Amino acid sequence: MNVLVTGANGTVGTALRDHLEPDRYDVTWLDIEPHHDSAAETTIGDVTDYATVRAATMGQDAVVHLGMPDFVGGPDTRSLGWSAGFGDSCQAIANVLEAAVAEEVDTVVYASSNHAVGMYEVQHAPEIYGPETNLTLDHTVRPRPDSRYGVVKVFGEAMAQLTADAHGINCYALRICSVRDPEYDHPYGDAERGVDNGTFERDSEAYERQVARQQCMWQSRRDLAQQVDRCLERGVEQASSREENGHDAPGEFDVFYGRSASDRSWFDLDHARETIGYEPADDATAWDSPPE
Repeated sequence: MNVLVTGANGTVGTALRDHLEPDRYDVTWLDIEPHHDSAAETTIGDVTDYATVRAATMGQDAVVHLGMPDFVGGPDTRSLGWSAGFGDSCQAIANVLEAAVAEEVDTVVYASSNHAVGMYEVQHAPEIYGPETNLTLDHTVRPRPDSRYGVVKVFGEAMAQLTADAHGINCYALRICSVRDPEYDHPYGDAERGVDNGTFERDSEAYERQVARQQCMWQSRRDLAQQVDRCLERGVEQASSREENGHDAPGEFDVFYGRSASDRSWFDLDHARETIGYEPADDATAWDSPPE
């Protein structure tokens, strides 16, 4: 299968580089700058430029869209003001989906985020991090973004829904929770990074809160790659079904939460298990200390 991955050199992109099976996919890795390892192949291009995205999409069976231009207004910012970067992020999504339609791609996997429904966490934290939480968010809940970052992710989901309904492309949105770089790829990762950055001490309340949160949120790099793999497989199945039923049939759109196993998360995994066969290899609550 020929697959285009945008934003290939970011945290999620490198997880795919590390864990997607190379003999199953012929991947074009697209990013705005080279990988830090010169041996890692990268096609240089800007996702805000439609001609660049269209050229990279030619001959692809699927696209995994991770690339998102930086803009002021991250997940912890409640600002509402417009910015050029905010618009660029929406432009990138539109470019990828328009190119996918033009090049008759079968499947798009879109990196959405837990921040598309992040206001639920904001309103229920910190109690939501405990084992007694009774809140469950599944694929049917109303989006409640916690920031302009979350708004962009909701915009992408809506565009993917339109692409599936109107153009017959299978589109899967992954509401990714917490994927981290290899050094911090464990449920103590955010807490340990805070210690390394001098933000707080290891025995502090802030440290324990980060651990509690990541025990609900963490998705290992290999679990993220497995979930993308399952979506690509699902897309192949649905494309074959559409061939049998006629090209006028709509594509499939679905939403899955991206996390590893945990006994205390408010993000549903049953839908991903039942629909695409995603079964995490890692369990966030199996850890009782950071790695040595």
